[in-house]
Amino acid sequence: MISSAARAAAGQLFSPEFRAVFLKTLGLTVLALVALWFGLTSLVEWLALPWLHTLFPGLPSWAGWLGGIIAAIALAFGMALLIAPVTAVVAGLFLDDIADVVERTDYPGDPPGRAMPALRSLVLAIKFFGIVVLGNIVALLLLLVPGVNIAAFFIVNGYLLGREFFEFAAMRFRPEEEARALRRNHAGTVFLAGLVIAAFLAVPVLNLVTPLFAAAMMVHLHKAISARPDLRSKPFR
Repeated sequence: MISSAARAAAGQLFSPEFRAVFLKTLGLTVLALVALWFGLTSLVEWLALPWLHTLFPGLPSWAGWLGGIIAAIALAFGMALLIAPVTAVVAGLFLDDIADVVERTDYPGDPPGRAMPALRSLVLAIKFFGIVVLGNIVALLLLLVPGVNIAAFFIVNGYLLGREFFEFAAMRFRPEEEARALRRNHAGTVFLAGLVIAAFLAVPVLNLVTPLFAAAMMVHLHKAISARPDLRSKPFR
């Protein structure tokens, strides 16, 4: 079930139907990261550098130049950690477009899902941003613990990504509480699917389109779970 959902999503990711959403997501993500870079750089120059000059008034001029390089490297590392959550926020605005394409092309005989209101989509995207940032901070701290660092990355992100994207796919057809209950009832399957998404997230460049892959994959997974005999009679609401 998970492998077939992953293969279907990967096959659709760069299809002509997905291309417009992919280009919009990529362009807005790059713009958001550039804006964050300049904003954080300006903040460092405004707050940190005057403080250093006040604390160490005798510093030579080259010390400030060296400090700027170190700060730039630190900011670049921080930006790398922000790629996933920033992409998630941007892609969150287009997830319904992805779901519509999957449902229209692969499940034409099924009732279409309901797109979430724009404000609700934005709230969920911001919520997901906070969850992913918090999860990656925890995973980063666990990098200092030998033997659990890589496992921590996959466990934290697998759980968070699986939960959020499955509930998104389910809420197109079910009330929010019912979608959460369905996710809890199939927690193991959803978590394993989340691990696949986390593996996708770990690949440079591909991590920029992780939310699109995750949304498509979870639409397929939700369809597969909903087709089970014990759920097939659930009414569309």
